Amino acid sequence: MTVSGSTTGQGAALQHLEQELGVLIRRARRVIRQRAHAVHPDLQPAAYLMLAYIRDNGPLRASTMCEVFDIDKGAVSRQVQHLLDLGLVERAADPDDGRATLVSISDDGVRRLGEVTTQRRAWLADRLGDWSADELEGFAATLGRYNEALGG
Repeated sequence: MTVSGSTTGQGAALQHLEQELGVLIRRARRVIRQRAHAVHPDLQPAAYLMLAYIRDNGPLRASTMCEVFDIDKGAVSRQVQHLLDLGLVERAADPDDGRATLVSISDDGVRRLGEVTTQRRAWLADRLGDWSADELEGFAATLGRYNEALGG
């Protein structure tokens, strides 16, 4: 018997995968909310993700963030304004196009996000302390393969 073109065993495994991903997604949402609050008590979770992306990839145009986060320009504009209001990012003219602006993380944003990153890594090291480096790398590689299979 097949379930959506797969054997019953694979269908059961896919169901188990979906259940575990549901747990992961719920946990990720909670953790993002907690991290956002740790960076700044008024920071919205969606803006936290954007702030981290800007830190790792900035300076950026808003149009780039629209593509990366798959949200419209108005939503990006609101999140960027929120980050500006909190002093976590800065805007500057794009040297390649004076009509456009680039968003980059502020010194305060770097400091605050760095503190949360350090705390997060210590927490993960504590929780996953009995995992070997090979197990961690294998899990990360499997997640990478999963993300690649689903289109990144």
